Amino acid sequence: MLSAIVALSITFGSVFGIPLADQVAQLRLAPTAVDRINALADKQFVFDFLNPPSGDTPGVIPGKTTGAGGHTVEAFAGNFPATIGNGVAMTVGFLGPCAINTPHTHPRATEVNYSVNGTLRTGLLAENGARFIVNDLPPGAMTVFPQGAIHFEMNNGCEPAMFIAGFNHEDPGVLQVAHRFFGLPIDIVGATLGDIGIQEVDGLAHLVGTLSTIPDNVAVGTDECLKRCGIARPAAQPTTQQQPRLAGNAFL
Repeated sequence: MLSAIVALSITFGSVFGIPLADQVAQLRLAPTAVDRINALADKQFVFDFLNPPSGDTPGVIPGKTTGAGGHTVEAFAGNFPATIGNGVAMTVGFLGPCAINTPHTHPRATEVNYSVNGTLRTGLLAENGARFIVNDLPPGAMTVFPQGAIHFEMNNGCEPAMFIAGFNHEDPGVLQVAHRFFGLPIDIVGATLGDIGIQEVDGLAHLVGTLSTIPDNVAVGTDECLKRCGIARPAAQPTTQQQPRLAGNAFL
């Protein structure tokens, strides 16, 4: 009886357009996988990476991250209810020439990354004591990034490139290394970097107020690639993804 009631409420939610967060919450309450499957319409098992769905907040597309160098689109529990209970998610990256998916980690998932049509320069740091892994990933090749490892992918070519990343968790999470590290208290950052001083830390990342020189992901990549491809580095890149500064990590 409970199974039928939960399934019915989820079905009504999808029909009458209740907020996505409520749909996800109801799916998590479903007693069985069969209940979850029966509660979703056929079209809810399809995710369009070229036209990702809008979220509950106007103007915000959940799972889409955009910078000067391109964008990524993630299908995960937060925007694709069919993943609930299945332990999978996927991201498609759209990288412009010389663009970089900047160093980051996935705290809850291992990633397999497949290069679609360009050669990606990839790097991996798994944990203390592990050596650095670097590879060129040509079209049709795949690599693995262990759960929690710092890694990056850069389009090392002069044409747009795509990658497909699969995850073994419906909510893999993303932690962008530079944005989060420089969002720590300034004195802690300075001490970590050899006590270089608060003003020096500010000079590295220009952290006063809401300003930052840390570019949003996906960012424009290395000077070597830009020069080889005859591309001028933009005068500025968007910097909206910097960690907010509140009382605990305010600029001193």
